[in-house]
Amino acid sequence: MYYTYMSNTNTTKQSTQPKGLTMNFKTWIKTFVAEKNIDTEALMEIEGPSGLNIMPVAILIDAMISAPANEQKKIKTTIVKIDYMNGNVMHYFKYLAKAIAA
Repeated sequence: MYYTYMSNTNTTKQSTQPKGLTMNFKTWIKTFVAEKNIDTEALMEIEGPSGLNIMPVAILIDAMISAPANEQKKIKTTIVKIDYMNGNVMHYFKYLAKAIAA
């Protein structure tokens, strides 16, 4: 837990993250993809209920950004863990793409 002193009101505000370190999911995922040089136009082949689906990574990223906040938190946590272990996040991206494959 972090505390921020607000001098204009002589009060202390409690927050879960230090000031200046907050980043929304959209900004975070786009920054992550850019830093990892992931080609957003790369095509993923995913088997869905109707058969083979071919979609670019950008479609999956848009779906992640549109997901509810609780799902975004889980996605971010998993991606950070994979990245920390020097894993390939594209395997996870293909796993997530199965959820939106038609």
